[in-house]
Amino acid sequence: MKLSVVIPVYNEEETLLDILQRVRDTPYEKEIILIDDCSQDGTRQILKTLEGDADLRILYHEINQGKGAALRTGFQHATGDVVLIQDADLEYDPGEYPILLEPIEKGLADVVYGSRFKGGQMTRVHLYWHQMANGFLTWLSNMLTNLNLSDMETCYKVFKREVLEGMDLKSNRFGFEPEITAKIARKRLHGKRCRIYEVPISYYGRDYADGKKIGWKDGVAAIFHILRYNLFS
Repeated sequence: MKLSVVIPVYNEEETLLDILQRVRDTPYEKEIILIDDCSQDGTRQILKTLEGDADLRILYHEINQGKGAALRTGFQHATGDVVLIQDADLEYDPGEYPILLEPIEKGLADVVYGSRFKGGQMTRVHLYWHQMANGFLTWLSNMLTNLNLSDMETCYKVFKREVLEGMDLKSNRFGFEPEITAKIARKRLHGKRCRIYEVPISYYGRDYADGKKIGWKDGVAAIFHILRYNLFS
């Protein structure tokens, strides 16, 4: 099984090399696809020094478009049997890839979500209202998709590549999360609904002083996207 790790990157010069080494240390045949979404710090300069590394595919956006757009670019270049989304910060631990991949390796799942709320090994005591917002958005998404996810907004989403084939994704920013969830809920593989599993993961959340980018406006936009992709598309 070949793994495609897709990493959208925007202004992550402080964490980029660390997260890249952690991904490289995972025991899988893999390609690592990095998409720089027009970073304004030193991220692009770091990426330029990595060009030519055999395990990396480095892509650049010349205009900042958002996480969803970066992921679309990455998916288009993925050649692995399984595609895994990894953020470029240090909130999610690549050491937990075995947990994420186990349901697929056992032939149980087509899609796996890593849940921050199912009791992973460690979770930072963090922002109360962020958790409340995540819970509300997951509840609203579940009501319309008829899924029972505990963490729709998680970064860690893993797909058999065939799940993504032919999927017309449109969201440029953080609307990607409700959009992909709505479309997976309707996706059919070999005439059957996708088998979706959740597994518990650790979470090392950062705050705005550490560079966290998602804000309340993205939460409001997420409500719009949940309604848009479940009711009007």
